[in-house]
Amino acid sequence: MAEEAKKAPSRKERKTKAPAEAPVVTPQPEAKAPEAKKPVGSRGMYHYMGEAWKDQSNDDMRRLMWQRLVDWRKEGSFVRVDKPLRLDKARQLGYKAKQGIVVVRARVRKGGLRKHRIRKGRRPKRKGILKITMKKNIQRIAEERTAKRHPNLEVLASYWVGEDGKHKWYEVIMVDPNHPVIKADPKLNWICSSKHADRAHRGLTPAGKKGRGLVRTRGMGAEKVRPSLRAHDRQGT
Repeated sequence: MAEEAKKAPSRKERKTKAPAEAPVVTPQPEAKAPEAKKPVGSRGMYHYMGEAWKDQSNDDMRRLMWQRLVDWRKEGSFVRVDKPLRLDKARQLGYKAKQGIVVVRARVRKGGLRKHRIRKGRRPKRKGILKITMKKNIQRIAEERTAKRHPNLEVLASYWVGEDGKHKWYEVIMVDPNHPVIKADPKLNWICSSKHADRAHRGLTPAGKKGRGLVRTRGMGAEKVRPSLRAHDRQGT
């Protein structure tokens, strides 16, 4: 028994199993997250520019327009600008940032016809002063005056940019039909034809066609609107 006790290892001498080494894991590069795709119905810059102009009650827009009108009132009736104020609207009407295209800001007074008061004997109802308006809209008058101011250019279109209690301001897009860059543009060289000469005074611009009733009135009931009301003895709408 004594010999067996000598042979038996003590607790301290007993060998313990070494713990199994953990497998070495090499770090792998992190996988890049897939880029978020642009939604199909996403809006562009021109959309938000148009929305900003629609909401005139916004504090920032109101403050900005107030300062603009203060500056515009000190200027003349016709001012050539470097670039359009409403780029989305200008591009929609055919504006391009290229040679041969000019943008003019025109100022026109508001209201109807200002007829002088008759001093002779008439009752107020027959004096013909109030409630007399023109058949042309203010925007068309702005285009005609701008075309008269720049006889070598043709009016392409115009759009509203501001108004106060006395005046309205429009930006008129004008094109030089004799410029070689315009003649080489397949989307604008139609205005170089003599058929489109003096188009502002003939009511061929978008504002002129709208005032003549040629835009929103189509189909049944508008047979006597085209080519003009005068052609049908003013029997149209």
